[in-house]
Amino acid sequence: MILFLQKTTDLDILHYQKDFIDYLESKKWINEPKNLYEPIDYIIKLGGKRIRPVLTLMAADIFSGGYEKAMPAALAVEVFHNFTLIHDDIMDDAPLRRGKETVHEKWNVNTGILSGDAMLILAYQYFENYEPIVFQNLAKLFSKTALEVCDGQQLDVDFETRNDVTINEYIDMIRLKTSVLVAAALKMGAIVSETTEENANLIYDFGLNLGLAFQLQDDYLDTFGDPETFGKQVGGDIIENKKTYLYLKSLEVANEVDRSKLQFFYNQKLKDNSIKIAEVTRIFEVNDIPDLIKEQIKNYTDKAFRTLSAMNISEENQQGLKNFGLWLMNRSV
Repeated sequence: MILFLQKTTDLDILHYQKDFIDYLESKKWINEPKNLYEPIDYIIKLGGKRIRPVLTLMAADIFSGGYEKAMPAALAVEVFHNFTLIHDDIMDDAPLRRGKETVHEKWNVNTGILSGDAMLILAYQYFENYEPIVFQNLAKLFSKTALEVCDGQQLDVDFETRNDVTINEYIDMIRLKTSVLVAAALKMGAIVSETTEENANLIYDFGLNLGLAFQLQDDYLDTFGDPETFGKQVGGDIIENKKTYLYLKSLEVANEVDRSKLQFFYNQKLKDNSIKIAEVTRIFEVNDIPDLIKEQIKNYTDKAFRTLSAMNISEENQQGLKNFGLWLMNRSV
């Protein structure tokens, strides 16, 4: 993945990534009580692509020609993102995160909840590195985003027991649960660089549509990804009866027999899910759902790219952002 990224991205993504990881590792995570802070250290060090903090640094660099000042904001984004992962894994009863035990499996549910809460507070503290106006703008955006993520998470939970979810409702849910944080990560870099409000709003819109494409790609990979490289349990959305685009589009286009099978399986909680995963995947495939979701991924990616020409940035930086988006949407893990 890193080699492909290096070849296709004009902006020095690897440099952002390396510098952010160095900054991250310079922080001391473990304090007393250890059972509160060791899970934070564990989830932070599990790795991941660090896409959101890289976006914060990239935006700051694009608008101001430097990104060191954006490091605390980037760290806030990454800590908040990992807080959401801990709580998301608890709610989904997920056994794996990035190929390793989830926090609630390694410790317990109560510890996971409390450590996640502490991470949310820590994220806000990193904004204290900035001057009052920048701090205020960052905190305002962050509070709005954090609440929207919670809105999206609750809708996601609600959808599990609803049988009338529409594709439009689903898109709105993933906008809240996933896309707004990608958008906010970019806008935070713009805020730190003190660019124009128009530029900040445009890069937010770019991130919002890129985030929708990213989540749809994640939905695709949850069923059709390689379990060796995906880092999460393949078929997890099917097991948890998640009303993803794959499922909702299948209901729309499948024949009556397949629709009935889908609805039957998505109203079951089974101990052995192998047959359920295999049969649901088969229904997705025979109805060309993989191709249909890839079409949607392309649509949202293209929509994101259309905002770039309106930004007051160089053509080189526009192309760099576009190349980053193309890499993100063509990931296979």
